[in-house]
Amino acid sequence: HVGDAGASALAAALGRGAMPRLQSLDLSRTSMGDAGLVALAPALRRRPALTSLTLTGNPFGDKGLAALVAPPQPAAGALPPLAKLMLLDLDDTQVSDAGCAALSSALNSGALPVLGHLYLIGIPASGAAMAAVHEARGSLTCYVAA
Repeated sequence: HVGDAGASALAAALGRGAMPRLQSLDLSRTSMGDAGLVALAPALRRRPALTSLTLTGNPFGDKGLAALVAPPQPAAGALPPLAKLMLLDLDDTQVSDAGCAALSSALNSGALPVLGHLYLIGIPASGAAMAAVHEARGSLTCYVAA
């Protein structure tokens, strides 16, 4: 059980420079809610080598996801946040239509430029909202419930 407090502690450690070459992070079923992901998101967005992020089975929703995928505002010549993220697993979270809209907006703005695999199985978002995410980048493989 990591929870929001553990996610905040991880964010603080990352903020102090821990794991600067972090490539893959699996925080599945850690009881992390919106507050935890909002606290952790800035530190994750500053990990240029991050290629895989698994957040399956956590109770966060739209607010946490929006903090993670907010459209980039990088400095001139800097890589956008999450520039190398290829896999994002949001299965069994509480992401709804609003979170899918934030994700679509981020994709349309150039965020997550190499994201190729997105898992959205078991979320409360509508089929139309999940389809809009896929349409934001046609090359994106979205895994959704049938």
